[in-house]
Amino acid sequence: VQLQASGGGLVQAGESLRLSCSAERPFISYDVGWFRQAPGKEREFVAHIIWSGLTKTYADSVKGRFAISKDAAKNTVYLQMNNLEPEDTAIYYCALENKVGITTTAAEYRYWGQGTQVTVSS
Repeated sequence: VQLQASGGGLVQAGESLRLSCSAERPFISYDVGWFRQAPGKEREFVAHIIWSGLTKTYADSVKGRFAISKDAAKNTVYLQMNNLEPEDTAIYYCALENKVGITTTAAEYRYWGQGTQVTVSS
């Protein structure tokens, strides 16, 4: 499965961005996760949505500011990022996994997109 992440950019603190993760085919039976990796740091979990779209999970650092959603008709998952902070600066990746339950470990994900850069200036 090929994934295409897009929507990154340079914004100021407090502003918003919406990232998109598009697949070449429907996400049937695959859950989708967003991860991010800042320079010199390990890749970290950001958000997860199960394939039905009914359950969403967030890292504590983004709860209340980020929202993950899914448009099945467009084979696309979104990450709405509001009130961005300089600490959110990273390359953001979307990925697919088909494990049972909610998976927040990057190693458990099977397919990865190429990443999109988000830079937040103070």
